Amino acid sequence: MRVERVGLGELLVDYRRVWDHQRALHAEVADGVREDTILLLEHASVYTAGKRTARSERPVDGTEVIDVDRGGRITWHGPGQLVVYPIVRLVPPVDVIAYVRALEDAVIALAGDVGVASVRVPGRSGVWIRDAAGGQDRKLASIGVRVARGVTMHGVAINACPDLTAFSAIVPCGIPDVGVTSLTAETGRVLTPLDIAPLAEHHLGRALAPLLRERVAERP
Repeated sequence: MRVERVGLGELLVDYRRVWDHQRALHAEVADGVREDTILLLEHASVYTAGKRTARSERPVDGTEVIDVDRGGRITWHGPGQLVVYPIVRLVPPVDVIAYVRALEDAVIALAGDVGVASVRVPGRSGVWIRDAAGGQDRKLASIGVRVARGVTMHGVAINACPDLTAFSAIVPCGIPDVGVTSLTAETGRVLTPLDIAPLAEHHLGRALAPLLRERVAERP
């Protein structure tokens, strides 16, 4: 599996440019001319809306929202957030739920490495911090994926040290009764996307390995 850091730590990447890049990589992986590839990057500030986004969840001030071909609802990407796009071929029969769970596992393990206890919440994708006092759960990472021809696109966004006020213009992931958090907010120390990138690479490689088709096995 190949890992590409797209300007990570050096520049903020335009969403549409990387979406085009994802589509090109997807075609190559699906055609068998490129190995599985994971992109790690930081986007310039942007709102994107998955297929299930309701009109009421969008900004009301005219802020641009890019409608995309992934699952899930509306979210924000921007500085301080590590975005991970696995373009990988899944073992048939393709199990999209198992793939999403693997992404969640990787983020939960990453968070644990920096001292943050995170969990899944039944019925809600992504990775969460449960409030021990019974208050609002807080979302640490969002997941939205697309699988076509057995190959994945889009992926997971992990809040390392973003300005969380960016989420106040939307109903994040269509869930009105929860908060949003970051590794920096939970630990009290600054953790940047570049800081957590090695952990993301390690845990994604481990979590995804059982779901990926061995190319050697395909040879006659």
